[in-house]
Amino acid sequence: MMQIIVGKTAGPCFGVKNAVDKAKEELGKSEKLYCLGELVHNEEVTKELEQNGMIFVDKIEDATGKVIIRAHGEPESTYKKAKNLGIEIIDLTCPKVAKIHKIAREYTLNKYYIFITGKDNHPEVVGITGFCSNNYFVIEDELNVEKAIERYKASKYKKLLLISQTTFSLEKFENIAKIIKTKIPEVEIINTICTATKLRQEETYEISKGVDAMIIIGGKHSSNTNKLHEIASKNCPTIFIERAEELNEKEIENCETIGVMAGASTPEKSIQKVIEILEKI
Repeated sequence: MMQIIVGKTAGPCFGVKNAVDKAKEELGKSEKLYCLGELVHNEEVTKELEQNGMIFVDKIEDATGKVIIRAHGEPESTYKKAKNLGIEIIDLTCPKVAKIHKIAREYTLNKYYIFITGKDNHPEVVGITGFCSNNYFVIEDELNVEKAIERYKASKYKKLLLISQTTFSLEKFENIAKIIKTKIPEVEIINTICTATKLRQEETYEISKGVDAMIIIGGKHSSNTNKLHEIASKNCPTIFIERAEELNEKEIENCETIGVMAGASTPEKSIQKVIEILEKI
């Protein structure tokens, strides 16, 4: 009989759960409700909200009345535009992301140059850079560090801060911090990777070391879920799916042990559906 090991940290984190619950609550009392971008990076969640009447737009100018700011957050300019357009903001930015916005604004005012580890075009990073003026550089991996240091040294800034996208790889962040520290010892480092992300990455690594295969459930364009896939793949064959229907049973029918982990935007029901299929094999 196949042994199924489900990660204790699998599934929605506080920021995601809070955003989805409050969005549903708001839908119940609003005739028309807009959301700026996807509320969270999960297709099933997006479809369910659309079916219940939520209208997703890419620009604040395309909305009227009430607009939700998603869990990933938005640049400061979005709030100013909303005010000028007479739009009511329902801010569901994850508290951990909002804290980074506060840090970015504060250090910018104190004349710091800011390095941000993360994916350059990711909505969360776009939001963070929107609180930095022009004093920032996004570092996607260790290969970007030299270029980042060049930009910093060519700038008018004398002080340097390193922060991170909440869902960035902890291992990569620590490697990048180490490289920067050897070149610029006075750099100030604030590890802003979310605790839930850190624990989920650590548990994924541990489970994947002791199973025949790993199943990662979550949105294909979700940063934190992609990191889990990357981590598990180092230790065992890993299957990345968004929905239970995508699971190819033939890939795992000869496995004696299977690990299951899910990203922070993955609904509990998606995880349960996968477990039900596994239990039948």
